[in-house]
Amino acid sequence: MTLSSSNISNNGLGPDGKAVVVDLADGHYEGEQFARAATDTAQAFAVPGRVEAPVAYDAVILAGFGGPEGQDDVIPFLRNVTRGRGIPDERLEEVAHHYRHFGGVSPINEQNRQLQAALQAEADRRGLGLPIYWGNRNWDPYLPQALQQAFDDGHRTILGLATSAYSSFSSCRQYREDFAKALDATGLWGQVRIDKVAQFFDAPGFVAPFVTGVADALRELLAAGTDLAATRVLFATHSIPTTDAERSGPRDVDWGEGGAYAAQHLAVSEVIMQRALATLRDEGADVPEVEWQLVYQSRSGPPTQPWLEPDINDAIGEHAAAGATTIVMVPVGFVSDHMEVMWDLDTEAMETCEEHGVAGVRVPTPGVDPVYVSGLVDLIEERLRGTPAAQRVRETTLGPWYDVCRPGCCENVRAGYKPAISGLQP
Repeated sequence: MTLSSSNISNNGLGPDGKAVVVDLADGHYEGEQFARAATDTAQAFAVPGRVEAPVAYDAVILAGFGGPEGQDDVIPFLRNVTRGRGIPDERLEEVAHHYRHFGGVSPINEQNRQLQAALQAEADRRGLGLPIYWGNRNWDPYLPQALQQAFDDGHRTILGLATSAYSSFSSCRQYREDFAKALDATGLWGQVRIDKVAQFFDAPGFVAPFVTGVADALRELLAAGTDLAATRVLFATHSIPTTDAERSGPRDVDWGEGGAYAAQHLAVSEVIMQRALATLRDEGADVPEVEWQLVYQSRSGPPTQPWLEPDINDAIGEHAAAGATTIVMVPVGFVSDHMEVMWDLDTEAMETCEEHGVAGVRVPTPGVDPVYVSGLVDLIEERLRGTPAAQRVRETTLGPWYDVCRPGCCENVRAGYKPAISGLQP
């Protein structure tokens, strides 16, 4: 049995229990040798993290979270999201209100349909000859369906692209596990190779729309006579348990409080803020330094469990009490205007602004911005061509991120490690 570095299960064995051959651009590991490398930190970290050899991918699967598309879908969808936790429907109904508020329809599926179409158009424009499939973790169309369709259409070497830019279990490793589960569900282990595009938090195409959005917001505030010295820019992302955050990213690096997850957000937010201000100054505007902060939203789970803070609503109150008059919200942790943006920011956070007597402005997410779409296809081309890491343009010193995730990266604290593509176990 011969698999790529993407299709590795625990202890150097494939799902059939036979030794896996791991063939990377700069190294070759077989059987017991790989098993030792996968369980010994020093050896495992010697395996290249970036793939710098061309790979003839013949299809791309866009991997999404999924969302309900009607009132009857809401509870079944939430059952999928919370699968294995034993949460009764009565409790699920308590958290379903934001979906009910919008008619039971999450915007995420339609947004991913639009993104799939935009990616396909850009890939076709470049003559890549790559069909773009789409599958979800939690709702139809599911990832196994997308994988089976790609296989039935004759594709055997597939590149996965997740709709999440940062490193943590839920935003990276879980997608890697989702692809492994799809291989299990379809029985296609050993018949299909799946690799995954690295986390793209600092890729130019992801960063640029936020720079434009922040610059536009500040420009409009200036035109309206708003005092930017009394304006606060809050970069918002999904909160996660602190135990998960601490385990985000490679375990051999001290990322500081909040792990790689927080470090990536902080680095990108600083770049966005400085470039937005530079844009206005280049236009001749007299712009002061504007205070900004990384904040979190959408926490769940028991109140006794520590999650990343500060919560955006608490931060709004604190800034208002300190004299801020305007809050600019930047959903830097999100690629599109899905439910966490529409409800937690556009509804709840805006209400918090109103309660504290401050103006609220929300910057758009990348969505299907042509710059973002083009940037994602750039990432696909990097893997097709095997672009050396030194030639991959990134906007922070943290990137480019790993094509082959490091051992122990983004552990699921609750459930432990499970087989995953595009990385070394555990």
